[in-house]
Amino acid sequence: MRILIVEDEITLNKTLAEGLKEFGYQSDIAENLKDAQYYLDIRNYDLILVDWMLPDGDGLELVTSVKQASPKTVAIVLSARDDKDSEIEALRAGADDYIRKPFEFDVLVARIEARLRFGGSNIIEIEELIINPEEEKITYKDTEIELKGKPFEVLTHLARHKDQIVSKEQLLDAIWEEPELVTPNVIEVAINQIRQKLDKPLGITTIETVRRRGYRFCFPKGA
Repeated sequence: MRILIVEDEITLNKTLAEGLKEFGYQSDIAENLKDAQYYLDIRNYDLILVDWMLPDGDGLELVTSVKQASPKTVAIVLSARDDKDSEIEALRAGADDYIRKPFEFDVLVARIEARLRFGGSNIIEIEELIINPEEEKITYKDTEIELKGKPFEVLTHLARHKDQIVSKEQLLDAIWEEPELVTPNVIEVAINQIRQKLDKPLGITTIETVRRRGYRFCFPKGA
């Protein structure tokens, strides 16, 4: 599960990221709306933690735009405002939960677990191809395909952006924790595994190479 933390208090930002890592969550941190939007443009998040008041704008505006673009992404607003009207305003803006500062970390984790548990499915269904990111499982016409790890993540990312050409650099940044430490060749390896383990046995084509630009999810053929 990947979480985006948008919080301008640097110490709190880092503390949350480090604490969530111990519970198995991958986190990116942003201190303002501009940086948050950068991450949202390149990655898919299961949940976003957003401070209401940010240096360059209103966190609720980010919540609204995220929910419009990806309704299944869970949004939790963090705020020092402790009045009922503020909570109502945040929830009406699209937030799934509202947590008042200061808060206990274990309570935050419990709220995150609850929201992710009931937040809906991220399953991708395209005709008879089903990609289940939650269970790292792929089925096609009731046949289960063995594809795990980074190749599975590459396939999932491309499927979620099926109308776009995604470059190697974008894939590295979206999937690898430290993209600067790996070479773009790992993308070619992942694409090859997808073709060998999924496309070739089933006689389908899921990913096409767009010369000098990157890759595009193209299932069904001609999509």
